[in-house]
Amino acid sequence: MQPFSPETWNAEALAGQRLMLGFEGPECHAAVRSTLARIRPAGMVLFTTNVRTKEQLTQLIGDLKAAAQAEGLPPLIIAIDQEGGPVARLRMPAFREFPGIADFTGPREAALHAQAMAEELKSLGITMNLAPVLDVASHHPASIIRHRAFQGDAARVSAMGLAVIRAYQENGIAAVAKHFPGIGRTVLDSHHVLPYLDAEKSLLAQTDFLPFQAAIQAQVAGVMVSHILYEKLDPAWPASLSTRICRDLLRKEMGYEGLVMTDDLDMKAIRLPMDLAMARLVEAQVDLGLICHEGPAIEEAFKALTDMAQNPEKRPHFIRSAQRILALKEKTLPKPSSPTWS
Repeated sequence: MQPFSPETWNAEALAGQRLMLGFEGPECHAAVRSTLARIRPAGMVLFTTNVRTKEQLTQLIGDLKAAAQAEGLPPLIIAIDQEGGPVARLRMPAFREFPGIADFTGPREAALHAQAMAEELKSLGITMNLAPVLDVASHHPASIIRHRAFQGDAARVSAMGLAVIRAYQENGIAAVAKHFPGIGRTVLDSHHVLPYLDAEKSLLAQTDFLPFQAAIQAQVAGVMVSHILYEKLDPAWPASLSTRICRDLLRKEMGYEGLVMTDDLDMKAIRLPMDLAMARLVEAQVDLGLICHEGPAIEEAFKALTDMAQNPEKRPHFIRSAQRILALKEKTLPKPSSPTWS
């Protein structure tokens, strides 16, 4: 993707590429085009509100990509949560429904599932699946992730996850391992509250971390970080905004150089002013903040990021994140015809 050189981008361009956004409705309407032109996000994430039929969705995705190209943006990442089972944005009767990963008997079945799903997503123009779940679920009946996770111990989850990641990425879909550093022990939902987890790092390293380490070795395209406060890892900040967890543990200790993204920053677990959340995101070396609903949070995040990108000391961090995002796009997205962007 040589035409795009982050070193020459202005602050607004660098800021926009730190965001992945959601929107309402089944069309690329005027407000969406305005957001693309003004914010210049790295990607858009699709939900059930955006989906009606195969023909409609293909048209919508094509329109989003065309609108981005008309503004001279790098190609958009088009992402979706299509885990199968309880979490799926594409459902019958318009789309094939896939079983949940908790039902899989082994890696081969998991790989065939991911291959079939990747082929369908790619045919629609989708380029990233926010999957697989790599949490090692506890046996607690109230485990928040139990019905969305591979069954078994860390070794089995690792093997199943690797099969899915490879099948996605060999078939042109960027995979995202989630929810680092593992939410299998939690019983509260971060959509509604900030869960706390009091587990020693040594215990997490023997179980929860292992599938993510395997995914890193398999060069997974992205890692999504949870909105859980791990008291023994960082007593002050949820994982998604933690320098200790994202920068020190994920990047430095575990050696991950790919794309790091937050879970949805609209979740109730994150009760922070958006400027503070963005400051933490940049400090923690998180590349993408997900804001999945239209509203003032998008503008607030963009302004905060733009202000930081104008700081000469912070600008190199923005350039590095943009390079990671472009590297992913180079692997999964078609080359743009637009020659420049700044």
